[in-house]
Amino acid sequence: MLDKWTPQTWRDLPIKQVPGYANETALNNVEETLRRFPPLVFAGEARRLRERLADVAAGKAFLLQGGDCAESFAEFHPNNIRDTFKVLLQMAVVLTFGAACPVVKVGRLAGQFAKPRSSDSETQNGVTLPSYRGDIINGLEFDETGREPDPQRMVQAYSQSAATLNLLRAFAQGGYADLHRVHAWNQDFVADSPQGERYRELADRLTETLDFMAACGLNSDTTPQIRETEFYTSHEALFLAYEEALTRIDSTTGEWYDCSAHMVWIGDRTRQLDGAHVEFMRGIKNPIGMKCGPSLEPDDMLRLIERLNPKNEPGRLTLITRMGSDQVEKKLPPLIRAVRREGANVVWCIDPMHGNTISSSTGYKTRVFGRILDEVHSAFAVHLAEGSYAGGVHFELTGQNVTECIGGAQGVSEASLSENYLTHCDPRLNASQALELAFEIAEALKRERQGSGLGNPSRLAIAS
Repeated sequence: MLDKWTPQTWRDLPIKQVPGYANETALNNVEETLRRFPPLVFAGEARRLRERLADVAAGKAFLLQGGDCAESFAEFHPNNIRDTFKVLLQMAVVLTFGAACPVVKVGRLAGQFAKPRSSDSETQNGVTLPSYRGDIINGLEFDETGREPDPQRMVQAYSQSAATLNLLRAFAQGGYADLHRVHAWNQDFVADSPQGERYRELADRLTETLDFMAACGLNSDTTPQIRETEFYTSHEALFLAYEEALTRIDSTTGEWYDCSAHMVWIGDRTRQLDGAHVEFMRGIKNPIGMKCGPSLEPDDMLRLIERLNPKNEPGRLTLITRMGSDQVEKKLPPLIRAVRREGANVVWCIDPMHGNTISSSTGYKTRVFGRILDEVHSAFAVHLAEGSYAGGVHFELTGQNVTECIGGAQGVSEASLSENYLTHCDPRLNASQALELAFEIAEALKRERQGSGLGNPSRLAIAS
């Protein structure tokens, strides 16, 4: 039996991907300050998301999770938040039409500040400094002062997360997400593209449906689901000092919740069974995720599932697979078979981004749209063959007109990467590419649904 859990027990275990602070007293003082701050989200909201994810696990809904690779202090602006939210709304509408089932919307927003790195240090022109680990820890600029971990950045990350959440709640509940605004969600730079035209056609169909519903007495005034939406936040729980400081006891249930986000996940680099990150995550009652890369063996995965979800609660654990387009057909089936054999309740979600990162000939880190799409195709096909339900997708994206990923109908090339390459870490899909992927997924889901003749979401799959 495991020892009793507290928000601090992770501190006694081995930990990876942590910065070293020169002034531990300053760090402790900031942690104590954060413990006195109000929670960013509430336990009841996290429980509601867990209920929605239980529907996904049962094949009754579909998970759309997306947002920034790494939020930054420099790009913090209401327009950027709005545009990312807008893209996710568009994708959700497209997927709802395709899958004919509810879409659970979870943003990588309001807390995605810490990033794992392959090396603790970085060398440029013979100078070696600590690696950039996200704005919550240090700065992107390559100088000794900027790369020194600064605990005060945690306070700024909290403040930016609080402001972002305020705006997201206003958008989701204040009328911006009203389905009657479906045409207004089209970004300017997408509107004249093939994806913009396809989206307009879908929006026209939706408007006709809404007009019919209004004639039957169902409108924004009588039906709240038309004028507002549920929107949740998530991030990788990498920097445990910050997560612990925002972990609180729920007055209703007496259970611990990480109130930094509705959902948090463990990364592929920090999922050690006897490590600090797994220890922290096993005790909080939020819905949690775990990234599953090609190095994960079925037996290790089952031990992690048992540790993280011992009661086998639906909606508690989402497995986010990120194999790479050339590894999916080999690595994913054994994991699915192990989960099915043990009867584990999980949500299967596909992250086609992280396994498909390359360096371009021009020196930029990038991702090829075709490989992203290939991983989605292959993963859904594997789930179909194994009798499993691929219940969601997980994308790094932005509403800005960036040129960070190669390909797509927009035709971003290696030569054009430099035109608007803004990411602080990994390359993101822009709105046009994200919408193109949503249409690809939705149309294939719809074809499979019609072909099965069952109308059962568990039969949905991408046709290769």
